[in-house]
Amino acid sequence: MPPGGTGGRVSAAARLREAVRWDARSVGRAARAAWRGPGRERDLLVQSLKAAAAALLAWLLAQVWLGDPMALMAPWVALVLVQATVYSSVVQGTRQFAAICVGALVASGAQAVTGDTTGALALSVPVLVLLSNWPRFGDQGIYAATTAVFTIATGTVSAVAVGHRLGQAALGAVIGIAVNALVLPPIHLRDVRENLSALARETGDLLRTVAGDLREGEWDGQTAVGWVGASARLQDRLEALRSARGWSTESLRLTSGLLRGLHRAPTKALPPAEEDERFARITGHVTALTRTLAVAADERRTPSAPDAAVLRCYAELLELLGDSCGAEADRLVGDGTREDPLLDERTEAVMRELHERLQEGLREHAGRGAARAAVLGTLLLQAENLWAELDGGERPR
Repeated sequence: MPPGGTGGRVSAAARLREAVRWDARSVGRAARAAWRGPGRERDLLVQSLKAAAAALLAWLLAQVWLGDPMALMAPWVALVLVQATVYSSVVQGTRQFAAICVGALVASGAQAVTGDTTGALALSVPVLVLLSNWPRFGDQGIYAATTAVFTIATGTVSAVAVGHRLGQAALGAVIGIAVNALVLPPIHLRDVRENLSALARETGDLLRTVAGDLREGEWDGQTAVGWVGASARLQDRLEALRSARGWSTESLRLTSGLLRGLHRAPTKALPPAEEDERFARITGHVTALTRTLAVAADERRTPSAPDAAVLRCYAELLELLGDSCGAEADRLVGDGTREDPLLDERTEAVMRELHERLQEGLREHAGRGAARAAVLGTLLLQAENLWAELDGGERPR
């Protein structure tokens, strides 16, 4: 059998079947998640149904009830204006209507000048495609060119026809925005809480992972590189949190208390933005901690790792700090009744004892040379910073 023959076709067919099965499983998981309760999947389902309903309502109003023969524009505009937030619907609607007006007017002018469909397209479309990049239009500028194509291709470029199209666009915009604002208005509060909780949990997991490796004593440069990579992923989660915060803030604009009451699921108040900044500092300390360990594991660098006994003590402290992060994650998604381990007197006493032992170890390492003390001092500083952030800003003494 020649290379790349039947075997290659079989392999490609197997990959295609696997891709189809994976997609089918993804759809199934999304459907089950939407059925089970509030979440991103149900949000997507509701917004999709709202967009379809807005388009159908605009078609019925324009074509059936008003009898407009050029009713295509109304459902088209209504469909695309059911955006992720009410504020976005209003902004995008304004931009899109302006683009449609420009497209219809330029198309009419080009038709009047050339008197020919092809000539009008050749004259107007290049200008409108270039104009679509104007920042004032945002991502709605392309509608100027598409409107011109529809207007010229249908041969309806009279003043009455242009007026009909602009009227239909305005009607569709009103319907799309009204449906989005009045029917289960999209208010995105859940994503902030979930991302903040996930950031706290993943930070705690990383601290416990580092603690476990240090305690066992079987870690090297490759292990430390893995820790640094995991801390970089925390930065990705932090960016997702900031994005979710922006969406949540925008979703509360132009939605009154009454409209929020129409939301499809009860929502808790957003965690304050200060929590985002606090965990940004926490992840920064974790990143510095893992990089310090990576430097200590590099045989080509001067600073060396602390003694195994001191690292085991440090690992115990990191374990407790990781537990505190986990408790923060539970608090954010739970009812808030679970106590933070750092607020437990026995746990705090253990941490203070570990801190004192680490300070003694630092003094011993300093007596044996600055290079050995440098790593332990940096690690201790980052642990103190984490402790302060997780314990309400009070720095351990």
